[in-house]
Parts: sequence; C-alpha cells; structure tokens
Amino acid sequence: MSFSELSLQEIASAFMVLFAVIDITGAEPIIYDLQKNGKKISALKVALASFALLLGFLYAGDMLLELFSVDISSFAVAGSLVIFLLAVEMIFGILIFKNDGPKDAATIIPLVFPLIVGAGTLTTILSLRAEFHTINIIIALLLNTIVVYLVVKNVHIIEKVFGKGGVYILRKFLGIILLAISVKLFTSNLTSLIEIFQ
Repeated sequence: MSFSELSLQEIASAFMVLFAVIDITGAEPIIYDLQKNGKKISALKVALASFALLLGFLYAGDMLLELFSVDISSFAVAGSLVIFLLAVEMIFGILIFKNDGPKDAATIIPLVFPLIVGAGTLTTILSLRAEFHTINIIIALLLNTIVVYLVVKNVHIIEKVFGKGGVYILRKFLGIILLAISVKLFTSNLTSLIEIFQ
C-alpha cells in the first residue's frame, strides 16, 4: 500500500458503491424501531464495529471463510434469513429479536450484522479489492463509517421530519423492500449452492 496509489476517482467510486450497498439511510426506520423497543444503540460502537469488520474482511475475507469452511454463498444465505426475519418484524409488527441480551446488544445484532456488514457488503468488499488500490478502498470505508455514525446518531430526526404516521408507513414500505432483498439474496445464492453440490 502506497500513498502514490491515492486516486480521488477510485475513492469516489468505491465510496458510492459501498454507500449504495450499506444503505444506512434506508435502515433508519429499523434503527428507530429498535430504539423504540427499548434497545440501546451506540452510534460510535456501530461505526467502529462496522469499520473494523469491513477492514478485516478486506484483508482476510477469503481466508476467514476458508478457515470455517464457509463459502460466500452460504454466508449470503445465512444473512438473507436474518434480513427476512427483520422484514417480518417490520411488516407484521411482531417481535422476533427478543430484548433478552445486554442493553446495547442490538448494536451488533442485527444492526452491524447483517444490516450494515451483510453478505452483500462483504461480497462488494472482495470485488472492490480486485478493482481498486487498497488505500482508496480504506478511505472510502472510513468516509462511509462517518456517514453511518451521523445517521445512527441523529436517527431521531426521522420522527420530526416524517411524523409518527410517516415513520409507520415508511417502516412498512421498507419492510417489504427488505423482504424482497432477502428473497433475492436467498434465491440467487441458493442456486449457486445447488450448482456446487450437483
């Protein structure tokens, strides 16, 4: 890794790709709902944990999955199931992720994984590594981490902007979007797994 490899174009491209995949703004209703259910979420812990996991995966993703004999398709299917349960919670208003852990447990599950550091994000990291210089990806990760921190820290603004009725409708709508994403992630990667075992 060398500073001579710095490229604003690569940083901008990597940032936009990661921003779209992480979609932290789309996760705002989920964060709001977790807090509403009494789950304490630390914006700083979310940001730091997300950055650490993504940075670690950037350097050791392939090796880590091989260590546990897990391929990216299996990882994606597992992540899709968690996203599916989150979507069911949002759409039907039922509680699946019980608040039976430490008060700040929601910071890691399900917020950091699989919402921010999900299979899609990790797969994207591996793809970016093949296209861009590492230092530019790290800077893009850092910038996205700052965005994640700001969004989680100021999530209460949603209710002020949209009102309780607006948040309710937005939550249901994004629940359906999450459901569609989970189904797509599940079916596409399940197909890959079936092909492997044939």
